[in-house]
Amino acid sequence: QVHLVESGGGLVQAGGSLTLSCAASGGTFESVAMAWFRQAPGKEREFVAAASWSGGSTWYADSVKGRFTISRDNAKNTMTLQMNSLKPEDTANYYCAGPWSIVSTPRDMNYWGKGTLVTVSF
Repeated sequence: QVHLVESGGGLVQAGGSLTLSCAASGGTFESVAMAWFRQAPGKEREFVAAASWSGGSTWYADSVKGRFTISRDNAKNTMTLQMNSLKPEDTANYYCAGPWSIVSTPRDMNYWGKGTLVTVSF
C-alpha cells in the first residue's frame, strides 16, 4: 500500500539545475534506505542515488557524483534529489523507489513512483 509520488521534472538547458521530490505515504520507512533511478529512451533503468533513513549515508552513480545531491526529510516523509550542472545525457524519466540496499537492482524494489520526466537540452 506504499505510494510514492515524484515531482519537479521539466525542461532545462545544459548546465542548469532541477530539484526532484518524492513524497511517500502508506507505509513505514523508518530504517529503510530509498533510492532514485532513471530510465532514458532506449536504455535500461539505472541507479542514480540512494540515502539511508537518516540521510547520513548516501550513494551515487559515478555518472552523477559531484553534481547530484540526495537528501531526506523524514518529518515530511519526503526525499529530494538536487540536480546541478545537468547534461543532455541526464535526460530520462526519474523514479523514486525502495527499499534499497547496496546490493539492490531495479527489480529488487518493492515500491515505485510513476516517474517524472527530466529533459536537458543542448
